[in-house]
Amino acid sequence: MKKNLFEMGADFSDDWASDNKDKAPKKEKSPCEEKLTPQKHQLHFAKEKRRGKVVTIVKPFCLEKKELQTLLKTLKKKLGTGGTVKENTLEFQGELQTQLRSLLASLAYRFKR
Repeated sequence: MKKNLFEMGADFSDDWASDNKDKAPKKEKSPCEEKLTPQKHQLHFAKEKRRGKVVTIVKPFCLEKKELQTLLKTLKKKLGTGGTVKENTLEFQGELQTQLRSLLASLAYRFKR
């Protein structure tokens, strides 16, 4: 019978497993662990094309989900456009960066340069 091939300093203690499925999934670090005031936000604008149409993305908002929904609702009414909340970002239909910047600045939010 052959000797054990795994004798070259390998440590097979009780916490070792050969199956990847047994490992605990890594927790993703959220950029917003706590709720921030509007003056402490550092928002960033992004633009994407989806199905040939432009989507304006504003992120990261460090607010509770309910507060983010109410902010989205007021911005959508003032802009007259559609939008949605995804995690800690707001997505608006259309190219609205200048209008959004002025509305959010009037609500005391700050932006990255």
